[in-house]
Amino acid sequence: MIAVRLRYFFLWLLLLTSWHSFGQDFQSCVTENGRVSFVSEAPLEVIKAASASLKGAINIKQQTFLFILENATFKGFNSPLQQEHFHENYMETKRYPQTTFKGKIIETLEWKNGQSQTVRAKGILDLHGVKQERIIQATLVYEADRCRLIAGFNVLLDDHAIRIPKVVSKKIAQEIRIEVDAVMLPHQVSPEKADR
Repeated sequence: MIAVRLRYFFLWLLLLTSWHSFGQDFQSCVTENGRVSFVSEAPLEVIKAASASLKGAINIKQQTFLFILENATFKGFNSPLQQEHFHENYMETKRYPQTTFKGKIIETLEWKNGQSQTVRAKGILDLHGVKQERIIQATLVYEADRCRLIAGFNVLLDDHAIRIPKVVSKKIAQEIRIEVDAVMLPHQVSPEKADR
């Protein structure tokens, strides 16, 4: 567990060590409390849950990114028992505590205050211990001192080896809708820290 946390810590540092670009005086944008929500729309039940604990960074010059979500932070559901089954039987949160998405933004970032930009994020989605290459479209809404990241995409449970028992197959959808909404704040690494 310590080795896993150290690995992500060093990946985080790599994302945050670059110099300015696009006329900005910061190297990266980070979020500590982005929102991730999901909806399962099955014939017999609609299940919704969300987390406000998404952590992530975009390296503006290198156009790389890393997002990490602790799966245990998902709350909501239709009952406490349903939430328990989600963590213990489907996501297996103790065995797979994190979901990550790491990669590179395809389009050149064009930071213009008051404007938005649609980009494609190409990377590896590591969910439930299964890694899959994905290209996810996102919108970046730029402001002078921050940007807002908005994205929506679908996840097939079979793609990540999440098995649903036949007895509840009409209550849990095989394709889950994911929505991401995160305010990314500027982060600047001082020359002293960058040289270490």
